[in-house]
Amino acid sequence: MEDQTVKHPVVEVDTEVVGVAKRRVFSSAYKRRILEEADRSRPGEIGLILRREGLYSSHLAVWRKWRSGVASKKKTGKDVVDLAAYKRLEKENAKLKLKLRKAELMLELQKKAHELMGYDDETEESSS
Repeated sequence: MEDQTVKHPVVEVDTEVVGVAKRRVFSSAYKRRILEEADRSRPGEIGLILRREGLYSSHLAVWRKWRSGVASKKKTGKDVVDLAAYKRLEKENAKLKLKLRKAELMLELQKKAHELMGYDDETEESSS
């Protein structure tokens, strides 16, 4: 009798682990240390520091702004206009405009009443 064992094909499984890119975070002490080292360095040495630390010159530029207190603020969700507050202010603005229009109309009415009652004539007579 013949051997009837079934031979299965060999399947190779890829076991390589692919890393997920992750933003690097630097502590304040690290930033200060690198900036101080860069400040003390002679021309041409900053590139060596950057290569040794795996940094870019843009890191130094941003960190220098951060150190001086001029760091730009990134826009966050908090910067988005509060819709409820915006609508409340629009409503208040409309009320104030209406109130102003009423006041203007009252002034016009007073001027017309003043003219109709002839107060302008009396003031002219008394001044002459």
